[in-house]
Amino acid sequence: MAKRVQVVLNKDVSKLGKNGDVVDVAPGYARNFLVPQGFAVRATPGIIKMVEQRKEKERLRLLEIKREAEARKTALATVGRLTIKKQAGEEKAIFGTVTAQDVADTIQEKAGQEVDKRDITIPDIRKLGNYQVEVKLHPEVVAMVEIEVAPL
Repeated sequence: MAKRVQVVLNKDVSKLGKNGDVVDVAPGYARNFLVPQGFAVRATPGIIKMVEQRKEKERLRLLEIKREAEARKTALATVGRLTIKKQAGEEKAIFGTVTAQDVADTIQEKAGQEVDKRDITIPDIRKLGNYQVEVKLHPEVVAMVEIEVAPL
């Protein structure tokens, strides 16, 4: 069986790897397809070292983003309960519902933090009272915010 060669991928290649991965491939595949198309370069010690440095920088950047999300979670926790005022009828039933946009606007107003409404998960709110709302700040960081639906 022929020897395998190591290449570093410049682009994502299906069924082979992602950008920056060091993979072993057949020499003909590397020589005839990957290198001429610009999908890969031959792996040398210098290139492998550059790839490792790039991956380390990316890891540190993602860690900083997560740390920032943790700080935002703490800030949301210190705000306490948020109040949303809605028009109510008999038996504490509200007209309409509380939407994710209502919660996002209240967070922006009270905590000064911008939150995308698509990252907010709210229960079905049809009556006055206290509810727990989940705010996704990062794929690994979720903040629970308590809201109070009060009459106008």
